[in-house]
Amino acid sequence: MAVTNQQRELLAQGCGELGLALSEQQQQTLNAYLDSLVKWNQAYNLTAIRDPGEMVVKHLLDSLAIHRAVQGNDILDVGTGPGLPGIPMAICRPHQHWTLLDSNGKKTRFLLQMKHELRLDNLSVIKDRIEALPQQQQFDCITCRAFSSLQDFVGHCLRLLKPGGYLLALKGQIPAEEIAALDQDTLDIAIEKIAVPFLHEDRHLINIRKKNAGSQTS
Repeated sequence: MAVTNQQRELLAQGCGELGLALSEQQQQTLNAYLDSLVKWNQAYNLTAIRDPGEMVVKHLLDSLAIHRAVQGNDILDVGTGPGLPGIPMAICRPHQHWTLLDSNGKKTRFLLQMKHELRLDNLSVIKDRIEALPQQQQFDCITCRAFSSLQDFVGHCLRLLKPGGYLLALKGQIPAEEIAALDQDTLDIAIEKIAVPFLHEDRHLINIRKKNAGSQTS
């Protein structure tokens, strides 16, 4: 299944609606990533979504919809799978360094191939579990789209934040029970509804930081 010009135009239009002013080179690199994701997925089952048009909306634009919320220089993407949101964000934010973490070998092989093919010098790939990352590795922001519960996300990742750093979890409907289970006394939790172009489903960003971690805003 090949990516059509119509699907590439959908991606470009969606980026425009998100307020992303991309160069021609960045747009071409996003298209190249989409092409590779479609091709590799046929052989290696990197994602359950098969249709390229759905990938544009539910993977690429969904990932890029968080761009205003991601601040700082060093970003960790936990459970990145085939590089979501890490690769689209690294393409559109060349001044940020993105570290992509996944324990699945075929997915990290794909990520390394994309780093090479797309010439993403601001990208690092780690094949490991989050528990194995040493606490000396510190990040301004840690993102996740599909990393279990908020409790697990906080439990594993809070220790890896720089002072003033924060966690960003991309969710569908507001996970009220997961939020209620977090330690409200020590954490600031903010919920933001986000609009993903052409996606007719609820999407929310959960921003979590230590209460004494400063006042950096997203």
